[in-house]
Amino acid sequence: MTELTNEQKKAIADAQATFEDIKNTSEPLNEKQLDLLFGQARSMNGWLSKEVSDDMVKSLYELTKMGPTSTNCCPGRFVFIKSQEEKEKLEPALLPNNVPKVMSAPVIAIIGYDLDFSDHMTKLFPHMDVAPMYKGNNEMNVSTAFRNSSLQGAYLMMVARAMGLDCGPMSGFNNQLVDETFFSDTNIKSNFLCCIGYGDSTKIFQRLPRLDFDEVCKII
Repeated sequence: MTELTNEQKKAIADAQATFEDIKNTSEPLNEKQLDLLFGQARSMNGWLSKEVSDDMVKSLYELTKMGPTSTNCCPGRFVFIKSQEEKEKLEPALLPNNVPKVMSAPVIAIIGYDLDFSDHMTKLFPHMDVAPMYKGNNEMNVSTAFRNSSLQGAYLMMVARAMGLDCGPMSGFNNQLVDETFFSDTNIKSNFLCCIGYGDSTKIFQRLPRLDFDEVCKII
């Protein structure tokens, strides 16, 4: 690691002060807000006819990108499908039972991962040359890209819910066909889809069970 410049030291000090101010002047989310994100949030099967603007999609990404990833690698790549023409290109890749809820969504996000993400590491992690760690190890490169794009997709969902939107994530589609259609001539692979919009509450069902703490957790 190279020695920090005065400019870098100031940037670090400013970041620390900003974080401390936020922590000291903000309250934790209340129960209703947590329900909006997790407790009572639901995966949507149908959508209201209400537009999600391009500006809202851009705002969604601006917060999503701030979520942590390994060495700040940010391998997630997002295609936000809004037009009917592009939705029709996606339709052949969907499982039949997923077609109605996907095609009726205002926005369909393809969350992908770029296997060439390390090409951007000089910008994203400038204080250390970590690109060879990924370029020289295919297994680590793929697992890092896939794992962290999954995280970024989850951030996208949480940000969308925080903005008052609803989500319908799914993996019931033909990844190879999606890659050929939307990521041809790139080294980007699809991870999962997430429909985004304003959900139709009449199309949801009862909440399915979850595993209890003692079934899956330990405090040691």
